[in-house]
Amino acid sequence: MGRFILVLFMSALTSLCYGSNSTSVKNVIIMIGDGMGPQQVGLLNSYAKYAPNSIYKAQGGITAIENAMAMGTIGYAYHEPANVLVADSAASATQFATGEHAGSEMIGCDQFGNSAKTILEIAQDLGKSTGLVSDTRMTHATPAAFAAHQSHRSKENAIALDMLNAEVDVMLSGGLRHWIPIEANDQNAAIHQHLKTRTGGKIESKRKDSRNLLAEAEMKQYAVALTLSELEKAKGDKILGLFSNSGMRDGIQETLTKNDPNRTVPTLKEMTIKALEVLSKNEKGFFIMIEGGQIDWAGHDNDTGTLLHEMLKFDETIHYVLEWVKNRQDTLLIISADHETGGFGFSYSRRNLPQEKDLPGKVFEGEKFSPRFNFGSYDILDKLYNQKRSYANMLNQFHALPAHQQTPQSLLEIVNTYTQFPITLAEAATVLETEVNEYYVAGHNQLGLETFPKIHDFKTFYVYSQRIPQNLLARVVAKYQNTVWATGTHTSTPVPLIAIGPENVTAQFGRMMHTTEWAQYAIEALQ
Repeated sequence: MGRFILVLFMSALTSLCYGSNSTSVKNVIIMIGDGMGPQQVGLLNSYAKYAPNSIYKAQGGITAIENAMAMGTIGYAYHEPANVLVADSAASATQFATGEHAGSEMIGCDQFGNSAKTILEIAQDLGKSTGLVSDTRMTHATPAAFAAHQSHRSKENAIALDMLNAEVDVMLSGGLRHWIPIEANDQNAAIHQHLKTRTGGKIESKRKDSRNLLAEAEMKQYAVALTLSELEKAKGDKILGLFSNSGMRDGIQETLTKNDPNRTVPTLKEMTIKALEVLSKNEKGFFIMIEGGQIDWAGHDNDTGTLLHEMLKFDETIHYVLEWVKNRQDTLLIISADHETGGFGFSYSRRNLPQEKDLPGKVFEGEKFSPRFNFGSYDILDKLYNQKRSYANMLNQFHALPAHQQTPQSLLEIVNTYTQFPITLAEAATVLETEVNEYYVAGHNQLGLETFPKIHDFKTFYVYSQRIPQNLLARVVAKYQNTVWATGTHTSTPVPLIAIGPENVTAQFGRMMHTTEWAQYAIEALQ
């Protein structure tokens, strides 16, 4: 009874401290859809409302993002780093983690190369708990920017050390490869066999030293979880969860395996549930960043079907968080993005023109309804949802074949097995064409190949050689999907900004602003 009275007292005290007129909050939740511009939100909206078999039918076609917009204050954020037009994820995340302008590809530094204090570190100074959740890698650009300080985003081994030393209370993502010693690459080594037995997955270290950061984390009182079961059983106030060797399952894989009782990898929503459960125990409050990071990866691949499933994954997680924050006046929830990826859109075309038909209206008496172009039919949306494998995994399957079997016919069979937009043999052949790399730079980690896949338009903006076959496949199926893509990288398109919480806190978010500005508002609200 005494404990019950204490809980009631603390609840009442919290209500007094954080009312609707409050200018500060106890908790800050930032949700980042990496690569999520208005186009990606539009794809989700089109599917939810118009797909004949939309999974949102029971909700009247209303997505969680749409509900968030109705609940909160809506703005737009532009995101370029210092002195350039286009953001990469590291610089953009650093900017909304610190409120300071950053240089391209920096982690946790201002534009001059100085370490910049992050909102996560400020929360720690205030005695609050902290968390980072991502479906990419824990050392990937967005989560790294909140708890590491490095000159370049590629220094993931050093970033892992920074994050461990930062002692973020809850870290849940993929990227085991940066936390295990180099000895784990020896399949006969005890550490390799232990991790292989424990995870059932690929074990391959990217470290150049013998440091076992999992063991070091346990010395720091972390519960280390490598599977869904271990995450569910994890106790205590500190959890390090690493559920894949590199990136976690993509949106299509998550959709297909979500209800599998033997599944060993948690979903983005499940990681979020666990993180909020742990962090909310701190009476002083918490800060957490939750990233739907593979929206960006699907955008880089120009893979519309996978992009849809990434948006569904992120939207499902938003739905849970909205329920968690509903009716609370002590929490600021910010939903935004670091940039837009790919320049996606549905478009109308001159192919497969619609058949003319009669309409019952008086204006069309004696006249057929006959649109001049193909504006895209709703069945495209169901076909996108029904894609069973990402373009990346299709191409991985293709490149795993013996060299003599890597033919246009083999690619055609793979693509036509997993998508509902069948391609021809000639189209498959165009995906496999190569050419001399006219932008060759010796030693460059992306441009250091003398031969590149052959792309026929805007080739300057397709920089990732390993992704270009996916981009070419997207070009091939574009006419069947009524889709267009502008680039294989990022665009400068301003991104949505949604703020939910006490009105005196959220009102200032309702305009166009730079990411550093909304970051400063979040920092001010937390203090």
